[in-house]
Amino acid sequence: MIQPGFFDLQDRLHKIDKNGDPLARINETVNWEMLRPALEKARDKSPKSNVGAKGYDIILLFKILILQSLYNLSDDATEFQILDRHSFGRFLGLHISQKVPDATTIWLFREDLIKAGIVEELFATFDAHLRANGFMVMKGQIVDASIVSVPKQRNSREENAKIKQGEVPDWPEHTCRKKDMDARWGKKHGKSFYGYRNHIAVDVKHKLIRGYAVTDAGLHDSKVFEQLLSDNTSRDIWADSAYRSAERVDRLSPDGFREHIHRKGSRNHPLTPREQEGNTTKSRIRSRVEHIFGVQVQRAGHLLLRTVGIIRARVKIGLRNLAYNIDRMGMLLTANR
Repeated sequence: MIQPGFFDLQDRLHKIDKNGDPLARINETVNWEMLRPALEKARDKSPKSNVGAKGYDIILLFKILILQSLYNLSDDATEFQILDRHSFGRFLGLHISQKVPDATTIWLFREDLIKAGIVEELFATFDAHLRANGFMVMKGQIVDASIVSVPKQRNSREENAKIKQGEVPDWPEHTCRKKDMDARWGKKHGKSFYGYRNHIAVDVKHKLIRGYAVTDAGLHDSKVFEQLLSDNTSRDIWADSAYRSAERVDRLSPDGFREHIHRKGSRNHPLTPREQEGNTTKSRIRSRVEHIFGVQVQRAGHLLLRTVGIIRARVKIGLRNLAYNIDRMGMLLTANR
């Protein structure tokens, strides 16, 4: 039997770096301490007792949620992967002999974030950090949305009717805790989905998410268009045809915006060759937003929320958007070296 050498673990980590460890790149470029003031609000509660072991560092727990968001892991899978993968342990600063937060601890910390309502603040803090590091919102912005699915509900027509009216069906308490009464059916690219929408605004220059909103899937993409817009060095806005309306076009121009929203033909009014050519030109810029959704799916797969309710959905989706920006910043800084 071959005895393990003193430097075997270091050699293994070196090989991971040689093949390109994205987590090491993130640690090199992100100052996690800037998020501590906001995160401490999730712990703004009196301890039950001074007796017992001290809790895990709040930055460590937050980085675990970032890992979970990057790779779309359940709480149990997150605990296992931290125990199993050297790259995860190193990212978290955990030695192989140190205790790892279990699935329950991860769930409780995320619940603390939900109660504190600070995910939007964390996102805004990191966006300010991006600007301070030279990643200003430049060359215009692109607005789009993606569907985030949840498990379909097996309700009767009467129960669904009550839910749409804002009422709670005659369910026992344990059933209510399992039922998502905020999710709705919606369509995207002609397909029906059940869940929520992740609406985002992206700057053209850096492909960073600068604003987001989470709604049920039944709300049309265009309903949150204006609230996503942010200050930009350019007044150009790109979006697909779902966002186009005569009222919106008329409103954007007086506000100083230059719209590049796709035109949509109909059976009786097909697009002219010039309009088709215009859509093709707009797509060269607008398609940059697809890179973001593509990266999220490529790394983590299609997100299927296992949480219940829009409040928890906003936290999970908000963390995923923040995790993308953290990873993207690492890529941009590395590329500029």
